[in-house]
Amino acid sequence: MIDGYAAHFGLRHPPERLRAEALEWAITRGARSGRTAWHFIQDLAGRLGIEMRLT
Repeated sequence: MIDGYAAHFGLRHPPERLRAEALEWAITRGARSGRTAWHFIQDLAGRLGIEMRLT
């Protein structure tokens, strides 16, 4: 799910780092769900300075 979101929104992040950060995000929040993945992607986009546009 994370890979799909990252590709869709053009978030350039090394795949191994993307997975590691996403897993840490999920573990520290006690959930592994689509909603948690979405929150992680929103946070990552913000840290990368990328505006996400839903179309």
